[in-house]
Amino acid sequence: MANYRSYKKVTSSQIVDGAVDSNNFVNGVRDNWCVKWTYGNPCRCSAGCCCLFTMPSNTRNATFELWGAGGNGNGACSCNRCHHTKPPGGGAYTSKHVQTNAGCTYRMCAAGVYRCLSRECFGCNGCSSFVCGYGLCVCACGGQLGCANTAWTDQCHSTMPYCVRPGCNGTSSSGDYVGYTHGGNFQGQSAFMYPGWACHCWKHIGHSTGAVRLNTGYAEQNSNVCWIRCGCWIVPYGMGGQSATSNYCGRCCGQGGTGGPGLVKLTYF
Repeated sequence: MANYRSYKKVTSSQIVDGAVDSNNFVNGVRDNWCVKWTYGNPCRCSAGCCCLFTMPSNTRNATFELWGAGGNGNGACSCNRCHHTKPPGGGAYTSKHVQTNAGCTYRMCAAGVYRCLSRECFGCNGCSSFVCGYGLCVCACGGQLGCANTAWTDQCHSTMPYCVRPGCNGTSSSGDYVGYTHGGNFQGQSAFMYPGWACHCWKHIGHSTGAVRLNTGYAEQNSNVCWIRCGCWIVPYGMGGQSATSNYCGRCCGQGGTGGPGLVKLTYF
């Protein structure tokens, strides 16, 4: 005889395929969640990607998440002595939830890479991702640039210039939540610590930061008594690029690497 303990257990093998579909439910009893990503190719010359999206039928809510592109690294700008660097930072993160309707359109643009493979002491800030459309205009700033100097008595701090500031450049186009990483950090040992190494720096370690809620790691540029090192690697989406390092007198040819391109994620239901 069936009892509650026996009939409360229903397994997938007991349900005939196709017997239960959306027609068996009252309208509104469940939500359909859909996700669309917008992004460009992950390369040092990525142009990013823009698309115009139209909300499908029965859509009532949407959440946009944006990541700016990472900052670009500086070049090996000092030819007559070693230098130390502040590597670039990852792109900002912004999220925004809106109520919407079927037929509403939104232009979603994932940031490309600013194409400056710098040989100078300063790289370039990363480009911004943005979404504009019905009842919404929001963006996520690009990451900080990398920079270098030869004054070992000057400290290169990891900084966070956009801390708790929503939107880009302080505009009203803010999200519900905004996150921003610190710029990169540097560790090194100079000729002041090792007398006799007037031209050579003993050790370089530079860390470019990742993007909030996307990648929590970092890109490392490491050189030990090495003449020159370029920022050669392609970094992941939203991550800061690599800075070049120079620790030898008379050679100066290194260029910095570009940051990772931006992303836009749309969740609608």
